[in-house]
Amino acid sequence: MQKRTHLLFALLFLAAIEIHAQTTPVSYVNTLIGTEPASAGSAQRHSTSGGELKGQTMPAVSTPYAMTQWTPQTQATETKCVAPYYFKDTKIQGFRGTHWLNGSCVQDYGSATIMAISGDLKTRPQQRASRFSHDQETATPSYYSVDLVDHNIKAEMTSTARCGLLRFNFQSSDDHTILLEPNSDEGEGFVEILPEKGEIVGYNPVHRIYQGSGESAGFSGYFVVQFDVPFDKYGTWRDDAVNANTNAAIGSQKRGESLGAYVSFGNKIQSVTVRVGTSFTSLEAARQNLEAEIPDFDFEKTRKQNEAIWNHELGKMAAQGTNEEKTLFYSALYRSKLSPRLFSDADGSYPSFAGGTPIRKTNGTDYYCDFSLWDTFRSAMPLHILLEPKKAADMMQSLTVKAEQGGWMPIFPCWNSYTAAMVGDHVLSTMADAYAKGVRNFDVETAYKYLRKNAFEPNTDPKSYAAGQGRRALDSYLKYGYVPLEDSVWQAFHKREQTSRTLEYAYDDFCLSTLAQSLGQTSDAALLRKRALNYKNVIDPGTGYARGRHADGRWSANFDPFVNRASFITEGSPAQYTFFVPQDVAGLMQHVGGRQAFINKLDTLFQQNYYWHGNEPNHQIAYLYPYAGEAWKTQQQIRKIIREEYGLTPNGLSGNEDGGQMSAWLVFSMAGLYPVCPGTPYYVLGSPAFTEMALNLDNGKSFKIIAKNNSRDTPYIQSAKLNGKTFTKTYLSHEQLTTGGELVLVMGRTPNKKWGTGKDDMPPSL
Repeated sequence: MQKRTHLLFALLFLAAIEIHAQTTPVSYVNTLIGTEPASAGSAQRHSTSGGELKGQTMPAVSTPYAMTQWTPQTQATETKCVAPYYFKDTKIQGFRGTHWLNGSCVQDYGSATIMAISGDLKTRPQQRASRFSHDQETATPSYYSVDLVDHNIKAEMTSTARCGLLRFNFQSSDDHTILLEPNSDEGEGFVEILPEKGEIVGYNPVHRIYQGSGESAGFSGYFVVQFDVPFDKYGTWRDDAVNANTNAAIGSQKRGESLGAYVSFGNKIQSVTVRVGTSFTSLEAARQNLEAEIPDFDFEKTRKQNEAIWNHELGKMAAQGTNEEKTLFYSALYRSKLSPRLFSDADGSYPSFAGGTPIRKTNGTDYYCDFSLWDTFRSAMPLHILLEPKKAADMMQSLTVKAEQGGWMPIFPCWNSYTAAMVGDHVLSTMADAYAKGVRNFDVETAYKYLRKNAFEPNTDPKSYAAGQGRRALDSYLKYGYVPLEDSVWQAFHKREQTSRTLEYAYDDFCLSTLAQSLGQTSDAALLRKRALNYKNVIDPGTGYARGRHADGRWSANFDPFVNRASFITEGSPAQYTFFVPQDVAGLMQHVGGRQAFINKLDTLFQQNYYWHGNEPNHQIAYLYPYAGEAWKTQQQIRKIIREEYGLTPNGLSGNEDGGQMSAWLVFSMAGLYPVCPGTPYYVLGSPAFTEMALNLDNGKSFKIIAKNNSRDTPYIQSAKLNGKTFTKTYLSHEQLTTGGELVLVMGRTPNKKWGTGKDDMPPSL
């Protein structure tokens, strides 16, 4: 029954596109994809925890990279791994101004929820919640509406980068009330009603996650709420105690306590428009953001402005294909643009990184946070660099000032703090990738200073090390050339995942070597390039697979390369991690026994269902065949992955979205290319899903990929021409894309096994 419901949902959505008077990119976006756990695909076969099956997206009304996104709320908590909205839920508790990291298994923070009700005052989320039907739900990037059945209210939302605009149409004769709740699980929120200004103001303190979990992050989510009509009654509540005519309420620090404010409008006024300013610095800044972005209560004007922004941003990739293909594509492109998060106010103010000096101000740039870098370095950040070079420069500068303020380049910066989440040091990859692709307008000299510190200096301070500053196990890595199963003085912090750490550090060292070479740091570059070969120290040439290794050189016992529970591997299997050597695929090929052995291992992974697309370490694997002269197998596998792992229904993602990475993979792959090795300016060709894709770049240039005779049944490249000349390479350079031009592919039903097999046709390697 659930599958049938989801299929009907997808068909109705596509039908709505068909009758749309003038189709635009935003009209193809289905924001409900990924709001339900996956029902099929590789995640079901390989995940060892349900947390990787959820999708964890939300129907966010937002602008790209917004400070605050707006979503219907079906789950009240800010608890780890609980998204604000799930498609299966039957009641809406309110409309949340959220800072949820899209598609993650983390926690929301600094959020506030607004709800409209009719009749008796009910404050707790579960009590005030209303039934709703997806049939009466409209969800787009720029607009959301739903009928709150139990209150007889139509609710609508639109937004700007830092503010929200909500409209409630009351259709009953009961008293009409609007409630505001800061969603502090710790009971630390604050609200105050200012009757003379017609406002509710407040804040929700932010707490750390991962290292230092539960501790203050040093800032709050602030909000200022204004109404287009005056209210006649007001009050606050804390738990079940409602206090009429009371202006302020502050939490008692009782975990799970409900806290909030309400204003009532009687039963004569039928429509109330609510504008909400948000900030991470102060109430006054939230008010100033509101005046800068939504100076009036004109809902339709704000909605149209938001829609125009999305059409401009999504239009940078102009696809020609079926409605189904474009819905899949533009929905993914939308999701990829929900993070990183804008953190600075309209005047450039932002809270200091890692709880330092409270407020700082940018020098004409935007300050960003919530970089889920272990996930997004692979293709989400490269997508931003390709399509948004100006914003990408601000993102690189944001990472640089974090390092200046905290003393170390952050590896996984979220909640405006250091974390030691996941493994690797992929800020090196991201910054090297930006520089290699021409993004230079950030303080790269200062950035390099701190990137180098990450790569060369073990952190010997237990407190800052525990907080996520510096590379985990760097002392062991430098001593042995790998992280052994036995560890050194900091064993308590990284007693697992040693082989994954080694492989990821070797790749990151390569990335820093490319940046060092570009900056004239030749001795650093040579040493780092040598360290980039450390991957060989944890890939057993006897088995040809990644493996745990002891300090004395012995390999781990009881070895099965296809088991996902190996303690020395991060969220995957040794067989999957064997292929995480994007910097030296040619060298890896020789290390595991040569070209045919390499191909056999890839074939085994795919043919015996050991590939797991639902988690990020697998994402480059299907693109490795061209390095071995069998590009046609990449073309075959890419089409299969798109078909099996992505869909148009709420369960249309086979794993957590993880900050846009799952979607960025799809965006690149449907376009026909993929950045296998970020840090180098190359994209490996796959099998485009469209008959034509135009990249409309910020420099005014356009690059088209045209696939003649393209269909579901013709995935194989027969021949190619670049700017009218025969083209046999299996990759494109970033310069070729940004210069503009046209790649014409002729597609067919059967593989052309000779195309792309020349020595110079294969993608570059170390």
